[in-house]
Amino acid sequence: MEINGKTAYRTLNVLFAAAEADPFIKIGGLGDVAGSLPNAISYLSTKKHTFPSVDIRLVLPFYPQLKAREIPSDLITTFTIKSTDGLLQAEVFSTNFSGITTYLVSGDPIIRSQMVYSSDFRLDAEKFIFFSLACLLLPHALGWKVDILHLNDWHTAIAAHVLKKTVLKPRELKHTRTILTIHNLPFMGAGAEPGLAKFRVKPATNKDLPKWGRRLPLPMGLAAADQIIAVSPKYSKEILTSKYGCDLQNFLATRQSHISGILNGIDTQHWNPATDPHITENYDSQNLQKKKINKVAILKEFNFKQKVKIPLLILVSRMDPQKGVDIAIEALKLIKDVPWQAILLGTGDPNLENACKALVELLPEKVRALMQFDSKLSRRLYAGADILMMPSRYEPCGISQMIAMRYGCIPVASATGGLVDTIQDAENNDNATGFLSPEANSQSFSHTLLRAIETYQNQDQWHQLMISAMAQDFSWDRSAQQYIERYTSLAHGYIKKR
Repeated sequence: MEINGKTAYRTLNVLFAAAEADPFIKIGGLGDVAGSLPNAISYLSTKKHTFPSVDIRLVLPFYPQLKAREIPSDLITTFTIKSTDGLLQAEVFSTNFSGITTYLVSGDPIIRSQMVYSSDFRLDAEKFIFFSLACLLLPHALGWKVDILHLNDWHTAIAAHVLKKTVLKPRELKHTRTILTIHNLPFMGAGAEPGLAKFRVKPATNKDLPKWGRRLPLPMGLAAADQIIAVSPKYSKEILTSKYGCDLQNFLATRQSHISGILNGIDTQHWNPATDPHITENYDSQNLQKKKINKVAILKEFNFKQKVKIPLLILVSRMDPQKGVDIAIEALKLIKDVPWQAILLGTGDPNLENACKALVELLPEKVRALMQFDSKLSRRLYAGADILMMPSRYEPCGISQMIAMRYGCIPVASATGGLVDTIQDAENNDNATGFLSPEANSQSFSHTLLRAIETYQNQDQWHQLMISAMAQDFSWDRSAQQYIERYTSLAHGYIKKR
């Protein structure tokens, strides 16, 4: 059957499984994606009438700290999961956020683990294997046929492996196809072997997988998933190389036809300098003079001399070697005689935190550092600063550069992953939005910072950079449409009109 030249299908049912999702629980970038993408897909489907329409539902672990918030929810079903300790009960609660049905899975392995992610890898593995198996039993308990099971990172990857190995599938999963999105390849589910044994999950048998990968959740899922999606086109190619492939590149090459990249987005309503209630003065690309009011305010807040004509650099980051915080610190030392001011914000690795503090002691007139997580302050920094430093060693996608550009704060970043897909370098480029460092080291990054600082001296050119950056479309609409197309293609032949 066709409507307006398009094939009409019944509703496409998608179960989106993740370890975290904003606003329920958010620790990192996965929380941003899982909290935004299902909503964007649902919006496109219901408001813009995509073909087919999509009924996408989110499923999360019901962590103790999430339960403590007393989110309105209803117990809708219970079932048991087999283990060497006997049958373990899973309870599933249902709630709704922004029109998205959300299932919250509780059970002893989830309750016993007090943190979302802990330092005890074995405890985390048991929790997420239990959750993954619950995701497979949930459709039958609901009587809801699932066309696409959309999994995210190692925490849910085992579901793809077990589903593929299951011979007698319930009718709700008989034609289910799996997508596994890679947000961060190096995190594969270390310490999972005892958990796999406890829940009687057999290792992968794919001979292309390294032997060590046949008992780790993420590689097991990558071997079984029908489609593998990296969170940027560039990262989907990088993971096929020895530099970024984490010793899985040869295996991934055998699955190359099933691998693609879809760039993450950001909530452009949430990140909007024209309406942001947490910045000093609202502005947009038509009145950038008001951005200077935010700069004056942040310089005053950090007790800097009011040198508005000197570029203000910021680093808003998790203190982690991946993020290249040490690269930024060393690069700033290399250009310490050039006029600039810098504010460093973040928390994490104590060694990197101490290195930030040491930089303040070395350059007290130029640097301030605050070692904490402060979302409201980060907004004031994006609004007040001229340059965002993002010298990541690798970056599957990254959202800080997108947010910065939205606020007219120009990114200086490493030429890797999603940073390449989102930043147009200023060299000989009329549509430039930032600056890319060819190598992730302090020497290369310092040269790129100097390029940005020199460009800043030409305020007409800098003004054009800000306008171009703020004009970029980083909304979820485009990404959501690409995911819907993947869902439809993957489920083709199984979602016939009722």
